[in-house]
Amino acid sequence: MGAGDRRTGGIGGYGSGMKAETLLAELDRLRKDVPKDEADLEWVTLHHVFCFVSYKMTEFRAYVEQEAKKGSFRAVDEAQ
Repeated sequence: MGAGDRRTGGIGGYGSGMKAETLLAELDRLRKDVPKDEADLEWVTLHHVFCFVSYKMTEFRAYVEQEAKKGSFRAVDEAQ
């Protein structure tokens, strides 16, 4: 599985296979790439956005579905 494959859920659904869980996993990967430093704005931002989105998965799924319908993930899908 290539790097692009782990970032999308495949083609389908609304013209995009993008899943909220895929985006959240990528955000978590980015968060883990930054050394934990509670004084670093980059780490604090990634950490708290990840936590917030995790707690609001129902709303985030709905958002991702709406964006998929608009074609927002077309470039990612085409890169597969």
